[in-house]
Amino acid sequence: MKGVILVGGLGTRLEPMTRITNKHLLPVWRYPMVYYPLYTLVEAGIKDILIVTGGNNPGGFLELLHDGREFGLEHLYYTYQSAPRGIADALRLVNHFINEEPFVVVLGDNIVNGSISPYVETFREEPLGARILLAEVPDPHRFGVPAFDEDAEIAEIIEKPADPPTSYAVIGIYMYDRQIWEILPTLELSDRGQYEITDVNNAYLERGALDYDILPFEWTDAGTPESLRHAVELARTSPFLSELPIGTQD
Repeated sequence: MKGVILVGGLGTRLEPMTRITNKHLLPVWRYPMVYYPLYTLVEAGIKDILIVTGGNNPGGFLELLHDGREFGLEHLYYTYQSAPRGIADALRLVNHFINEEPFVVVLGDNIVNGSISPYVETFREEPLGARILLAEVPDPHRFGVPAFDEDAEIAEIIEKPADPPTSYAVIGIYMYDRQIWEILPTLELSDRGQYEITDVNNAYLERGALDYDILPFEWTDAGTPESLRHAVELARTSPFLSELPIGTQD
């Protein structure tokens, strides 16, 4: 199973901090932000990882991470997104790396206070359709939000709703099978000028091929000043995050 980390975008909500650097290179407590999603994948047993760069200072990731040896990897792969046209657009760039294999996508500003290994293993054992992870949050209007039916199945995912139907957010960790390569060409630009990952997830839902898990531990993104501050505090106080068990590069 392969992994993809998305670290493109312009990080406009964090300006002026992101005016000359990529937001995923900003520090979150002791480590650069990108360390956390990379550790999340490696801790879950994923060793073939591609980083999609873009925005400001894309070369900074190669300078920082090198070949991934610090994380116990033999290789770390990179590709470049030339314009910030959304998460789903970035996934178009990884087909050559993924081919027909199932894979896990992690957004580069996601900080999870626990292991996603059980969910990855479930998908690895039966890699059909898509699996998303949910977390209860105080501000669901900032995210894709699931609406549930009477059987606690997802009926629809609504992108950044003004009146969220639940307090759950679809976090930036997604698992997909090869159907995604059929879905991506069918997407249309949203009103935001983006190819939305919510449209991908809803397409799987329409096929009856979307499963979900709810995280039993805390999660946050780090894309706004407020959430970045929260991410720093979470990383500082969490035994799981404050001292990542990573090595050093030669």
